[in-house]
Amino acid sequence: MMTKGYVQRMRTPLGEWALVWSEKGLRKFAPRDADAEGEERRLEGFGEAVARYFAGKPERFDFRLDLSGLTEFERKALRAARGIGYGEVRSYGWVAERAGRPRAARAVGNAMAKNPLPIIIPCHRVIRSDGNPGGFSTRGGVETKRRLLALEGRG
Repeated sequence: MMTKGYVQRMRTPLGEWALVWSEKGLRKFAPRDADAEGEERRLEGFGEAVARYFAGKPERFDFRLDLSGLTEFERKALRAARGIGYGEVRSYGWVAERAGRPRAARAVGNAMAKNPLPIIIPCHRVIRSDGNPGGFSTRGGVETKRRLLALEGRG
């Protein structure tokens, strides 16, 4: 049975984005042109958390998540990335170790590319071991990743 979903659309410095969630948790936060179906509703505290983040204030986004569409490894990798603090960066290899597969840095990159909740799960904080940013699958690609890292003092 499909859980009823809700959508909250908002303007960010990265353009129009939409949050999709249900009673189980946040499902997707992505540019507005992405799929975003559900009843229009505002999630208490979410817009304020996004505003604080883009104002350059550390924000943890302590909302429940629904990552049910991903594999177990992808969920583990995203949980590890979620633990990377504001203004910090870690390597794909670091995330792979925390996800229980120390030699799976490339698989971590694939998991980060599938992240349905960028910013909330801060995959932009996962970089290559040589210090280069690596990829970023959200609108704007690596340039957006660099902007987010700069916002957090890593630019």
